Amino acid sequence: MAEKNYAKPGEFSTLEIMAVCGAKAIKNGENVFVGTGLPMIAAMLAKRTHAPKAKIIYEAGFIDSNAKDLSLSIADSRLGYKAAAAIGLIETLGILLQGGRVDVGFVGAAQIDEYGNINTTYIGDYENPIVRLPGSGGGNDIVSSAKRIVIIMTHQKRKFVKKLDYMTSPGHLDGPGARKREGLLGGGPSLVITNLCQMDFDEKTKRLRLKTVHPGVTVEQVLENTGLDLIIPEHVPETELPTYEELKILRAIDPKGIYLKKDKK
Repeated sequence: MAEKNYAKPGEFSTLEIMAVCGAKAIKNGENVFVGTGLPMIAAMLAKRTHAPKAKIIYEAGFIDSNAKDLSLSIADSRLGYKAAAAIGLIETLGILLQGGRVDVGFVGAAQIDEYGNINTTYIGDYENPIVRLPGSGGGNDIVSSAKRIVIIMTHQKRKFVKKLDYMTSPGHLDGPGARKREGLLGGGPSLVITNLCQMDFDEKTKRLRLKTVHPGVTVEQVLENTGLDLIIPEHVPETELPTYEELKILRAIDPKGIYLKKDKK
């Protein structure tokens, strides 16, 4: 096995390390449900590196997409390049996703609580919200039915909260056994990737737990930007650095920086 040639801190952006983390969450041969943005880039990177047999699925109906170019929506015809099928929304969400055929689904979150429950509906009071968000879309279907979930989001105290303003998509609900009790098909959230760190879920309690901190980030910084009770292990390792090869492929996928915008100085 060839030795990995890792990039040095400062040679990659925050978004690039997040995309690499997302790619590493995909295993070869898996059915991967993604949207636009970082999840799309992560899936494309995985297919071009360690998971060439992963099958990328888009909500609009593109199955096993082998798109060469980035799209700006899940319905972009470019996603149909060398796809195994171009079907419809009902078949994608109903037959594939709700049929238990999706291994990993990627979603975002405006708010998340300690059990990985997600809000993408509104912030504030129901009658007079501060902001009205897009809502579920296919998010609830993905989080309810995919075998495991990867959440990619920015890390801010107002996003990591003790109590959601609204539960759009069910994580681990109120703890162990809750998803099974409610008849949910999928296994729930397994990984949260942010601009500061990676988090997973404690197997016994199903509560959010710090897994790694990105280069240059401290545990204290993570806690300062977290508004919920995060489990902190005795030892928290640093996130594995991207390799030069991974960065080369990433930058070829998004040469104009549509989704991989450079960090502000």
